[in-house]
Amino acid sequence: MKKVLLKILFIFFPIILFAQNNYYDVVVVGGTPGGIMSAIAASREGKKVVVLERSAHIGGLPANGLGATDIATRGATTGLFREFVNHVLDYYIEKYGKDSEQVKVCSDGYHFEPHVAALVFEKMLEPERKNITVLTMRQFDSETKNVVMDSAEIQCIRIYNRDTKKWEQYSGKVFIDATYEGDLGAAAGVPYSIGREGKDEYNEIGAGRLYKLWLGPELEGTTNEGDGNIQAYNYRLCLTDDPSNRILPEKPKRYNRKEYLSLVEDVYTGTFAGVEMLSVTPEMQVANRRHIENGGTTQIPGDPWGIAKITNMVDLPNGKTDANNQHLALISTDLPEENWQWPEENWQWRDRFAQRLKEYTLGLLWFAQNDEALPKAFRDNVREWGLAKDEYIDNGNFPRQVYVREGRRLHGEHFFTANDAYPVAKGKRPPLYSNSITASHYALDSHAVHKREKGKIALDGFFNYQASVYTVPLGVILPKKVNNLLIPVPASATHVGFSTLRMEPCWMALGQAAGIAAALAIEQNKSLKELDIEDIQAELLKEKATLMYFKDITVDSPDFEMVQYMGLRGYITDWVADLDRPMDRDTAKSWSTMSGITIEKFEGKSRRDILQAVYDLIR
Repeated sequence: MKKVLLKILFIFFPIILFAQNNYYDVVVVGGTPGGIMSAIAASREGKKVVVLERSAHIGGLPANGLGATDIATRGATTGLFREFVNHVLDYYIEKYGKDSEQVKVCSDGYHFEPHVAALVFEKMLEPERKNITVLTMRQFDSETKNVVMDSAEIQCIRIYNRDTKKWEQYSGKVFIDATYEGDLGAAAGVPYSIGREGKDEYNEIGAGRLYKLWLGPELEGTTNEGDGNIQAYNYRLCLTDDPSNRILPEKPKRYNRKEYLSLVEDVYTGTFAGVEMLSVTPEMQVANRRHIENGGTTQIPGDPWGIAKITNMVDLPNGKTDANNQHLALISTDLPEENWQWPEENWQWRDRFAQRLKEYTLGLLWFAQNDEALPKAFRDNVREWGLAKDEYIDNGNFPRQVYVREGRRLHGEHFFTANDAYPVAKGKRPPLYSNSITASHYALDSHAVHKREKGKIALDGFFNYQASVYTVPLGVILPKKVNNLLIPVPASATHVGFSTLRMEPCWMALGQAAGIAAALAIEQNKSLKELDIEDIQAELLKEKATLMYFKDITVDSPDFEMVQYMGLRGYITDWVADLDRPMDRDTAKSWSTMSGITIEKFEGKSRRDILQAVYDLIR
């Protein structure tokens, strides 16, 4: 028996020592923007944090081509995201001058080159280096054996060092899953969803199997039935038409011309997935073919031409673009169906898919630039564009990271649906959550889950529905079953609900809230679910995070914190606070009822005066 105990001690003693040497207050898995902001927020609260990133570079998608920030209302999401945007603007002003073309094109810091995003993340981390350790080439494999649990808490995780080829252990008080895939949460036993819910589950617009033209109606074949399919991934390319900084793509070794041939007919007939196609007749398409054969360009209304036929481009500074999948195309840089396994597969499979997607993407560009089945005018237009040779210089000028739009969606205390982002009535807000940790705004937006199908003029799963500025409740990042884990990136939502949460500004805001929650749980010696939401919100407001959006109140307003607090408690539910308006009897009666404070002498007072007085009394 003594020999057995000695053997056990011999096996586990080095591991215990190693875990003690890698102990942090907060362990963040994933160097995504959400992970970075989690670390910064926790560090500002005085906590020791480690960020474990699988690749050699941090920054996620903004550092990998997503340079056109996805946000519909600027000012809806602030806090650390606003700091990021301001740093971007400062970079261009300092380098090129405030009246430069670069500053103009950067659009107040919302549009940026990939390498600038990487620089900004590093700049934001720099003041926190005393508390934050960033380790790259650290791979977490989503297997239960790599998570040590004690009841409902994570004690430590096992990480593979891709440089040394050795395993490491990291222990902490709070863990944060900032992966795009939800790898840590799944390994720790958090339940999750993959694929599309049916409309019968949550009565969501856009749910389930769906065929819809861009800005058009739903089409035949739509059943709204759920399935396990996920939206397509792609690479956000950084393209330029500057000859001095342009590298034309080469033909990939595993080039398959057949994959791209459908583009030829689309070009000649002017076929695309926009609502305008409902008015296009066969006669118009025949005439379009003749016109193009005679050296012209498309005459079909709304039909993109040249490079715009296969990519949707937004201008970035220095003559570059953020080139995304073309939502009007039936063949573009997305590669539907082949990514379905990604969320639950291992990294060997993911790496193979990433290479396959890279070759597919470069093959598409090469085909569009060189294949003589396409019209010369079309090829010439596409050939004006190439990869920016001053980006990703260690990776052949190609993005290092796949755009994983959606992986596992971990189940939390609140399951965010499309209805949380839709107004409760015309002109009103979406449901207002008093436990909000950020406001956010982007359309409900999903890419296709299927490749083009015979007889269909739209791709299954592609949709875009306008939403309103909404509030995100804390429960979205509080997972079920694990008490010391936060999930700001693989957040709790349906497929349609996640389609708006999945934008980097929102992920950064959720990451900031996660970092603050982690720090408070440690300071107060409480589980995350025991925290008082008012404590979290108070810290967020100190950091200028917007929890409820008002059109007439910015983070720089002296009334900002007061209006946020009172708004979340139902005192102001309109889109404007209207603080200068004279106080009226009906409002005084309403606020008296809510606060339990009698408001009588309000004549000659403004809404600001009374609201501030009530705020001072109930705080």
